[in-house]
Amino acid sequence: MSAVPVAVVFGARNVGRAVVAERLEAGWAVVAMVRTQATADALLEAHPQTTVLVGDASRGADVERVLAAAEDLGDLELIVNAITAPPRDQGFGGGPIADAPEDRLRYWMDGFVPMAWQIIRLGTRALRSRGGGTVVQVAGGSARRSFPGGGPWGAAQHAVKALIQSLAAESREHGVHVALLIADGFVETERRPIGDDDPRSVLHPYDLAAAAAYLHGQSPRGWTHELTLTPALEPWTP
Repeated sequence: MSAVPVAVVFGARNVGRAVVAERLEAGWAVVAMVRTQATADALLEAHPQTTVLVGDASRGADVERVLAAAEDLGDLELIVNAITAPPRDQGFGGGPIADAPEDRLRYWMDGFVPMAWQIIRLGTRALRSRGGGTVVQVAGGSARRSFPGGGPWGAAQHAVKALIQSLAAESREHGVHVALLIADGFVETERRPIGDDDPRSVLHPYDLAAAAAYLHGQSPRGWTHELTLTPALEPWTP
């Protein structure tokens, strides 16, 4: 009997939780890392079969602990980094560049890039050791193009995009599929419910989960390394 396939999900409040649910429905085992015990409790209440660990993804030791837990459950095949939320105590985007204090860029870079760095480098290393698998890094629309008042956040997103581009090229010959999944629009969450808005104006977390599953299911004869999901009524030009 073959071992059960295993997915590791980093961040499990919105998109990450949808990935957890989608993979569990597909019959997989899932290990998730979250930042707080409150998030862990909520995830376990919704999906008690999930293995949940609390940790800091910017620490390599914590990421390795999660990957080790996955290896104990079966065949590690998919790693999804859904930690995309920017810091909230300085607004969204980082503000106008000319008016920003000296440390503003570092603040936004540190809020996103170190976690992605640890997850994608260690996750790819783990998949290479077993001969293949998929790494999916979720990013926002600022990975495509930034916006006024969003330069620091866009810089962080583009930095991770550059890492994914290099890692994808480095990993193909080892059978590891590395892809950037861009949510080009607002995503419906508990904090940002759709309300009376047209559903076509907002992405749903399960659409992103389905996209991650699609990326993993691709043949190595035609891998997608960057996939953008845009709601039909998103005002930006596709």
